Amino acid sequence: MSDAKTLDGKVAIVTGGVRRLGRGMALALARDGASVVINARSSRDEAEQVAKEVEALGVKAMVHIADITDEAAVNTMVNAVVKTFGRIDILINNAAVRGEKPFVEMSYQEWRSVLDVVLDGSFFCSRAVLPHMIKNKWGRIINLGGVSSHLGTASRAHVGAAKTGIVGFTKSLSAEFAPQGITVNCIAPGRIGGERSATSGQGIGHHPPVGREGNFDDVASMVRYLCQPANGFITGQTIHISGGLFMP
Repeated sequence: MSDAKTLDGKVAIVTGGVRRLGRGMALALARDGASVVINARSSRDEAEQVAKEVEALGVKAMVHIADITDEAAVNTMVNAVVKTFGRIDILINNAAVRGEKPFVEMSYQEWRSVLDVVLDGSFFCSRAVLPHMIKNKWGRIINLGGVSSHLGTASRAHVGAAKTGIVGFTKSLSAEFAPQGITVNCIAPGRIGGERSATSGQGIGHHPPVGREGNFDDVASMVRYLCQPANGFITGQTIHISGGLFMP
């Protein structure tokens, strides 16, 4: 395997970058030489720990605490990143709120809380970084979907609506910005092991055909692949990392 740092000089923002997939993706990009901005809404201590792990890989890290549902906060974050690093090349729209609630018991606030983070957050972050990618005629945006929106899962109408919306969002952006050298793809993880957050619910209740849960590296390795400069011919795709749990 080559030791070449294929993302040397690139700058990546990972939203929700402090745990599980977010942390895994941040470290994967750092291993290829990218400087990484760790975004979290409030978990500064955890974000600082991930930043130390990133820096231990020999690249620069930055922590920025911001609520991505707040447009002004997102713009402040992007401006701070550009001021510090001079550019933005990669955006990983990973931040999400999940949970489970029977539909007839679901409040509008519960419905909106998921859509606000997944859809509005991705909108604000993508719109803020795209001018910088257009300027450089290069960029990678990765949106995180989810297998439950493709399978149909009880008590997850809000999650299903948000994550399905991300698929359409991905296709539209990919078509619009491909001429500027920017690719936009969606990754839909399946059942991923490890400690789950308090808001994530029970998730998928059965194992995929491969006979095991996924791990963070299963997803992070695909993110790394899609972000490579050599892979600019892949765009507008939803790629399932689910061990065969869903077969489109």
